[in-house]
Amino acid sequence: MGAVKVIIDKELKVAFNSLAIYIIYTVFFCITGFICWFSWKNVFYTGQASLNYLFNVFYWTLFFMVPVLTMKSISDERKDGTFELLFTKPIKPWQFLCGKFFAILLQVILCLLLTLPYYITLTSLGHVDYAAGICGYLGLILVSGCYISMGIFASSLTSNTIVAFFVTFAIGIWFQFLFEFIAGLFGSGFIAALFTYLSMGEHFDAIPRGVIDTKDFVYFVSIVTLFLALARYYISRTRA
Repeated sequence: MGAVKVIIDKELKVAFNSLAIYIIYTVFFCITGFICWFSWKNVFYTGQASLNYLFNVFYWTLFFMVPVLTMKSISDERKDGTFELLFTKPIKPWQFLCGKFFAILLQVILCLLLTLPYYITLTSLGHVDYAAGICGYLGLILVSGCYISMGIFASSLTSNTIVAFFVTFAIGIWFQFLFEFIAGLFGSGFIAALFTYLSMGEHFDAIPRGVIDTKDFVYFVSIVTLFLALARYYISRTRA
């Protein structure tokens, strides 16, 4: 795990020495702040303190934010010529990928921690379920982990960061919209149930209400494992 920690430290140092991360955070808070507090359908719209609305705003904003964080994760290594150099050192592909993954996940977690004033403000406006609040943040972290693994996989395919962004975005659209749409076309039966299970919203929706099912946790972990495994396979193949 020493190599993983070194990569995490290096990635975090590079990220927070760059203006880009602060721009991304600023855009995130501008979007979520406007939607939550100033848009026509803000948190006061229903007349009650709604954590579900708050977490849904974060959920969809992360959908666009995470591909921006991941698009350079491996693409830049290829473009700068440091990709092959990395593997001349005693580091394995899975250590490299885990380091990248956890470094970006920590950036997302920090961003979510900075939204706690939103949560605290809501608690002051009315009664909220604190367990649901904890579950909501956990759900956002799990969803972000899925987006990050998709982004790392997309970034492993190309040295072009813009292409990596759009590939990640396209994969995300499948999991957010198209699987659910296909399930609706079949109506019922095994195929419909399969595509419903693949839909990410199906697994996230109940979590902000304080309901964590084992099958949902297994789903998120499986998606992360799948895309990191695909990235590892592609990296190993292109190095051969």
